[in-house]
Amino acid sequence: MYRGRKLQIFGGTANMQLTEEIAEHVGVPLGQVEVKRFSDGEISIYIGESVRGSDVFIVQPISCPANENLMELLIMMDGMKRASAKSINTVLPYYGYARQDRKTRARDPITAKLVADLLTTAGADRVIAMDLHAGQIQGFFNIPVDHLKSLPILAKYFQQKVFADAVVVSPDVGGVTRARELAERLQLPIAIIDKRRPEPNVAEVMNIIGKVKGKTVIMIDDIIDTAGTISLGAHALLEQGAKEVYVCCTHPILSGPALERLATAPVKEIIVTNTIPLGGKKLDKIRVLSVASLIGDAIIRIHEELSVSKLFD
Repeated sequence: MYRGRKLQIFGGTANMQLTEEIAEHVGVPLGQVEVKRFSDGEISIYIGESVRGSDVFIVQPISCPANENLMELLIMMDGMKRASAKSINTVLPYYGYARQDRKTRARDPITAKLVADLLTTAGADRVIAMDLHAGQIQGFFNIPVDHLKSLPILAKYFQQKVFADAVVVSPDVGGVTRARELAERLQLPIAIIDKRRPEPNVAEVMNIIGKVKGKTVIMIDDIIDTAGTISLGAHALLEQGAKEVYVCCTHPILSGPALERLATAPVKEIIVTNTIPLGGKKLDKIRVLSVASLIGDAIIRIHEELSVSKLFD
């Protein structure tokens, strides 16, 4: 049981199971909060206990339905601020709207910055995020951001498997850094899929850079959304002589045709984390790893003013 300064953990409705796991790991009771809807659909929040003088941590991924979950989080933060919480620490297992992080065409919005501004205005004193789609999003905030990575959890899972000859593959050029970090932990070489994306959620594999023939492939990405990239990539890798394909990611969005594509994709296993609840989106080859202990340890270290980076040494 944690017995330091007053620390309270609350959760929105987006991923209550993960929030409960985090609170159990930290050793504090889950904070009482009630989320209701007015008849017109507006969100009503009631905080069922005092938060005065507390370091409050609110866990809420901005996942589907993103607009509802984001608004719920903002209203909850406003309530905590008006109830005199000492600090409001926003825990985002998944940072929604992150894929629009720069202008690629004239008149494009930058929604990742907009969400950062909304969170800060609502009262966030700190943000704890898991595997941001783009690292530069940390710079969109003028408050501390602790960027947690699921790589140690994913790497530990693959370290328990014995592969005679394996390679880590990035599904695109933008994910090379992520693939290289996993490859270094597993002491494996890397390869890259060079793809073109003519429009959002549409990918075309161009060619594969690196040696995959006869190898077990571990393809890593930060998110799986419609699974088009994963499905095309797996087919391309096997056509180039790969022995078998494993896929891993942090955020299983799994929207639209994702489940159907993953079910028919030539992938042996899909390893994801519980930053986003799968709900009914389940397949036999999907394995879910928990990030609750990692987030819980980060919360304790932040509350005790210790280094968070030590978690990744």
